[in-house]
Amino acid sequence: MRPVTAITLLWLIWAVSWTVAALWADPVKRRAGFQAEMPYRAVLLLGAILFFIPAHGYAGRLRLWMPDRIEAWICVALIAAGLVFSWWARLHLGRLWSGTVTAKAEHHVVDTGPYGLVRHPIYTGLLLAILATMAAKGTVWGIAGAILLTIGVVMKARLEERFLRSELGTAYDDYAGRIPMLVPFAPA
Repeated sequence: MRPVTAITLLWLIWAVSWTVAALWADPVKRRAGFQAEMPYRAVLLLGAILFFIPAHGYAGRLRLWMPDRIEAWICVALIAAGLVFSWWARLHLGRLWSGTVTAKAEHHVVDTGPYGLVRHPIYTGLLLAILATMAAKGTVWGIAGAILLTIGVVMKARLEERFLRSELGTAYDDYAGRIPMLVPFAPA
């Protein structure tokens, strides 16, 4: 198997399993709303379109570097690690997970497992996978897409932060004071 095939399969398996698992969640008590979510969704959509433009067949200015075989397989391992980390976080969160910014009926601060390392471990895992994919592609489109995806993820994380503070109050403030947002072991 070639690294490009492994990368494609990793992202496909993650996307399909993530979509199917969306059926396993508690009912929503309150949402941030479409208007609040629209800005980050637009950035993520544009970023994903650019990010997933295939890298093969590019020469010259559109391909900035070409990783050798070992570097490409290191990127595959990092993509897998990021996607596994995001799945660990999703499974740990359980039925409180939602693809949109919401509060569930029994919503509470989860600060164990990957949530003891970062407040948004799903995003941390995805960002690692995104950056490793960008490094494996080496294209202008991959870089532009990765930048937009990173901006979109940070926008969504900040919206979630505001929303969770309004829903959970001081419990979330205390958690945010102890645990970094996206980068493990960084200052909170």
